[in-house]
Amino acid sequence: MNENWIAPSILSANFAKLGEEVDNVLKAGADVVHFDVMDNHFVPNLTIGPLVCEALKKHGVTAPIDVHLMIEPVDRIIPDFAKAGADIITFHPEASVHIDRTLQLIKDNGCKAGLVFNPGTPLHYLDYVMDKLDMILLMSVNPGFGGQSFIPSSLDKLRQVRTRIDDSGLNIRLEIDGGVKTDNIRAIKEAGADTFVAGSAIFSQPDYKKVIDEMRAELAKAG
Repeated sequence: MNENWIAPSILSANFAKLGEEVDNVLKAGADVVHFDVMDNHFVPNLTIGPLVCEALKKHGVTAPIDVHLMIEPVDRIIPDFAKAGADIITFHPEASVHIDRTLQLIKDNGCKAGLVFNPGTPLHYLDYVMDKLDMILLMSVNPGFGGQSFIPSSLDKLRQVRTRIDDSGLNIRLEIDGGVKTDNIRAIKEAGADTFVAGSAIFSQPDYKKVIDEMRAELAKAG
């Protein structure tokens, strides 16, 4: 399995000093910057676009930027995020008429590509595109807002996806997003995840390093 990545979601950061927040969370030991893009159409909230991604790159952020597109339609904005410095772009199958084409569009623009599954979205969308995926992201909350509680049935879904990835023999990361905290990250890892998005669990605390160190300690205990 892949090494564990901790990917703080900047949705929970202080936007008035976003560059500094991202610097601090990366200094504290985070691996990836998780970038939540919402359009108040596909999900009920409005967040940030390519300009903010570009601003972070210009600010000097060198860690991978993991862009989660909760927008519909999705194809139009993909080249803009690629140009703005995204490294990984994931999207929801419901937001694309042609999933294979959208995955190829992400790849053609030089980024790694992935699919995102809401808690109620079936996994059959994976059936014919596994060879085009670098990441599969499972939402363990319904998307739209930070700070929600983890949906327990997500663990079963994680196990199913982990089996699919292992059976495929492909190098695909398995990411979880929603309600990830120090007290459940070990169980999430044991169910098969290797990439952990945490927003309020990190950014609501005064000491980012302490939280990330505690998460790593829990991950190290996973069987």
